[in-house]
Amino acid sequence: MSGVLVADLDGEAQQPLHEEDLAARIDALPASAGLWRFIILLALGGFFELYDLFQTGYISAGLVADGIFHSGSQGIFGIADQAAFASATFLGLFIGASVLSPFADKIGRRATFMYALLWYGVFSLGMAFQHQAEWVIFLRFMVGVGLGIELVTIDTYLTEWAPAHLRTRAFAFSFFIQFLSVPAVALMSWWLVPQTFFGLSGWRYVVIIGAVASLIIWLVRKGLPESPRWLLQQKRYQEARQVVQEMEQRCGMGEMPDFPVRDIAPTDLPPAKGTFKDIWSPRYRGRTLMLTVMNFFQAIGFFGFGNWLPALLSGKGASFTHSLLYAFFITLAYPLGSLICSRYADKMENKWQIVLSCLTTVIFGSLFAIQNNPVWLILCGFFITWSNAWLTYSYHSYQSEVFPTYIRARAVGFCYSFSRLSTVFSSIIIGLILQYSGSLGVIAFIVVSMLIVMFTIGVFGPATRGIDLEDI
Repeated sequence: MSGVLVADLDGEAQQPLHEEDLAARIDALPASAGLWRFIILLALGGFFELYDLFQTGYISAGLVADGIFHSGSQGIFGIADQAAFASATFLGLFIGASVLSPFADKIGRRATFMYALLWYGVFSLGMAFQHQAEWVIFLRFMVGVGLGIELVTIDTYLTEWAPAHLRTRAFAFSFFIQFLSVPAVALMSWWLVPQTFFGLSGWRYVVIIGAVASLIIWLVRKGLPESPRWLLQQKRYQEARQVVQEMEQRCGMGEMPDFPVRDIAPTDLPPAKGTFKDIWSPRYRGRTLMLTVMNFFQAIGFFGFGNWLPALLSGKGASFTHSLLYAFFITLAYPLGSLICSRYADKMENKWQIVLSCLTTVIFGSLFAIQNNPVWLILCGFFITWSNAWLTYSYHSYQSEVFPTYIRARAVGFCYSFSRLSTVFSSIIIGLILQYSGSLGVIAFIVVSMLIVMFTIGVFGPATRGIDLEDI
C-alpha cells in the first residue's frame, strides 16, 4: 500500500504528506527575487509596529499643544496623559502578544496576520480623529493589541517559509525594512507635528499616514500564501503541496516533480493543536524560561537606550536641539546595521550572534558613559544602536526556531510579551535612575541587563543553525 488516503475538508481523498519531504522542498528554495518579495511584504507589517512604537514620543507634544493631553495630576488617571498613552501602548502589545497570538496556531499564520494588520489600520485611523484623551488612550490600547499579534505572527510566518540556509539572513533583511520606520517617523514628525493642514493638527497626519499605508498594504498582501508547515500540522496536505509548488514557481524553479508517495502509518488523530500547557512540558520548559528571561532584559537594552537617547545625550551636556540632531544620526544605525548584517547573518550560530551583539552593547555602552566629546558620543551611540539592531533580528529569528510548529506562535507570543511588560517597569526605573544617578547610572543598568542576556542564552540556549525546524 503506497500511503494512506485521508479526506480533506471537501470530502476528497488526498495523499498524506511526509514532513521531511515538505522541509526539503522549502529548504531547496533559492534566494530569488520572488522569495525576497515575499519577505519584503511580511516586513512591511513589522514596519508599522516600529513606526507606531517610536511615534509615541513624537506625537505627544502635538496632543499637549491641542489641549487633549494634560500633565501631572490633571491627566485622566491622575498622572500625565503622555505616560498613560505610553503605558496603554505597551499594555496592548502585552495582551496581543501573550493572550491573542495563539490564534495564529489555531486559524493560521496568514489569516491572523491579515486580521491583525486590518485591526491596526482601523483603530489607528479612528484614533487620529479623536478630541478627548480618554478615547485617544483607549484606541491606542486597541492599536497596541493588533500590533502585539502582528509581530509574533510575522516571526512565525517568516521562520516557516524561509529555507534553513537563509533563515537568519531573511530576518536581518526583514528588520532592515522594519527599522526604516525609525528615521521615517522622526522626519515626518519633525515636519508635520508643528503644522496644521486643512484644520487638522500635524500629529493627526503622522497617525493617518501610518494607518492608511497599512490598509493599502493589507490590500496588496491578500494573495500571500499560508504557511505550508502549519497546513501540514492541520493535515491539509493538498493545500500544503499547492502553496509550496506556487512558491517554487515564484522563485523561478519552474515545474517541479510532485512530492514522493511514501508509506505512512494510518492515523485517525485530529490535527495537531497546542495548548498553553505544552510550552511547559519537560522538553520545552527550559526554553520557555530562557526566552522569557532573555526578552525581559533585552528590552531594557533596546528601549532603555532608544527611548531615552535624547535625555542621555542632554545629560552628557548636549543642548536639547543638539541632542535631537545627534539622536537622528545615531538612529540611522537601525536600518543600516540590519542591512549590512544581512550579508553575513547566516554565517554564524544565532545564539552566539545574540551573545556578541550584547557584548558590543556592553563595550560601547561603557565607552558612551565616559564620553563628553560630541563625535565620540555619536560614534559610541551609533555602535550601541547597531548592536541593538543585530540583537533584534538574531533573537527574533532564534526564538521562533526553538519551538515546533503546533505551538510556535503561542510560545513565541508568551515569551515575547515579557519584553513589553519589561518596558513598562524599566521606563519608570530608568527615569528614577536618571534623576538620581544620571546618565552613568542608566548605562550601568543597561550593561548589567545585557550581561544577563549573554549568560542566559550562552549557557542555556540550544544551537539552531542549519537544522530543520521540527528537529531543533
